[in-house]
Amino acid sequence: MELRRTVQICHFHRLLLQGKKDPWLLSAPQCRHRSGPQPSSSPARRGLLKRTFLGVLLGVPLVGGVRYALAEKQERRKMRLLVDGLGRFVRSVGLGMQISLDYWWTDHVLLRGLDENSPAFKDLVSRCHQRAADTIVSGAIRNGGLYVKLGQGLCAFNHLLPPEYINTLRILEDKALKRGYKEVDELFLEDFDARPDQLFREFDYQPIAAASLAQVHRARLQDGTPVAVKVQYIDLRDRFNADIRTLELLLRIIEKMHPSFGFSWVLKDMKGTLAQELDFEIEGHNGERCARELEHFGFVVVPRVHWDKSSKRVLTADFYEGCKINDVEGIQRQGLHVKDAASKLIQMFAEQIFYTGFIHADPHPGNVLVRKGPDGKAQLILLDHGLYEFLHERDREALCKLWRAIILRDDTGMRTYSRQLGVKAEDYFLFCEILLQRPIHMAQLAMSNVMTQEETTYMQDMAKNRFDSIMQVLKDLPRSMLLVFRNMNTVRGVNVALGAPVDRYYIMAKSAVKCWSRSIAQKQLGLSRLFFVRWIRTLWASLKFELALRLQIASMRLTTSLLRFLVFAGFLGEREEQEQIYAYLQA
Repeated sequence: MELRRTVQICHFHRLLLQGKKDPWLLSAPQCRHRSGPQPSSSPARRGLLKRTFLGVLLGVPLVGGVRYALAEKQERRKMRLLVDGLGRFVRSVGLGMQISLDYWWTDHVLLRGLDENSPAFKDLVSRCHQRAADTIVSGAIRNGGLYVKLGQGLCAFNHLLPPEYINTLRILEDKALKRGYKEVDELFLEDFDARPDQLFREFDYQPIAAASLAQVHRARLQDGTPVAVKVQYIDLRDRFNADIRTLELLLRIIEKMHPSFGFSWVLKDMKGTLAQELDFEIEGHNGERCARELEHFGFVVVPRVHWDKSSKRVLTADFYEGCKINDVEGIQRQGLHVKDAASKLIQMFAEQIFYTGFIHADPHPGNVLVRKGPDGKAQLILLDHGLYEFLHERDREALCKLWRAIILRDDTGMRTYSRQLGVKAEDYFLFCEILLQRPIHMAQLAMSNVMTQEETTYMQDMAKNRFDSIMQVLKDLPRSMLLVFRNMNTVRGVNVALGAPVDRYYIMAKSAVKCWSRSIAQKQLGLSRLFFVRWIRTLWASLKFELALRLQIASMRLTTSLLRFLVFAGFLGEREEQEQIYAYLQA
């Protein structure tokens, strides 16, 4: 029996044995000589990979499920947060990329060749803004917590953001996810070893208000005292760091695509202050300090904290009825005057900004209630003391003097005091307009409480065309000034919502002058420290400011009248001179 052995050779060697010419011209020959048929190991490897994949696919959930079943309640919550956090991360990055690409496509494709003043151009831009605003709102509501709070903060910039953003983001002001009674019980058991219905004589599990970080329940102490119990959402402290890191990453990605959009530094600076809001013990102490520093204002009420029923996640304080500060009908229904409420609101926060330096940084309408006081006039209840900022005395001094200089149109003073706050010389006027949140006409002292359409357009164009300069000005300022801007922005918005019944600029300027005079008197020794002497000094400073303001107004009116007469009498015959005079008179 003849034993045959099969030899397998490659294509290159077969050509060589057959005497073909130039088998070397074959590209990249691969020679293999195998002395017998050998089974390939590829199917075995594929089978092993398949079994490994199926094992991981089935084993990881099984191990995770067993681990979850054996874990304690707090550990289970953290495991759920880990899974939810991955979902929020993917959702946030996806929405951020969606908004960014939408703007890029609109700007580079849809708007190409269109006139900026044409209706088609404006319609496309408006649609893009609306899509972005809708996306932000839906993402914030789904993610909850910190995302809702940041969305609420954007509402304060209604003079800079497009109207599509403002009208849409307002949904977030009263939008928060209410949590069930089981979660409330779980939190109380962790913090007090008792359920709320055991700790209080009465406890209403249905919240009367829900915010981005907590919800408020009405209750009664064992002695019958009505209280408001602020209960933090149980998972916020655990998910805070992950959400912050997600937002930081998202802002960095957007900055790569749009270099002028540099807001990541703002979030970095605000991380510490946002973390403070999650500690209700800090909020309670902030409220007590605020009450002490504003006690000379009889129209300000800060609810008293009940420390035996409070923790880092639960805050119990006296309950007060009232309407929101921007509720015109609610104020009038109590027989109160809107003008009185608006004036007191501005005085209260001007005192913090210019004198105490301990500033409530989140005074949105839901945190300031109005009720009828013992004197029959408006009384303000100041709530939510979680977010405060301290403004250094040096910066308060510069800010007081700067506000006075702006109102008096003192250009030299505006330059000097802006520089003391860290603003570059070439940006001083831009900073002053950002501070007042309106255009400044140097030839006109009077300021309307409500901006005209032309002035609103000017501010929006400034935000769009000088965005880089605005960002640089904000970066140059002391970090504490960022939350001061937020306070001023919110108060301005409330005054506008009330119909702008008072001159906010003038009231703040008077407060600035008074506060700076009181600060100087307190630092001096001798008779200057006596109450009567301080009162005289403050009164004199206010009178000097009033006199300077009225003299400036009289001087401008006299100059204007004289120029009108000269033009009318024909003494200014040169055409160029007349054009310059007409321009001045129009200003």
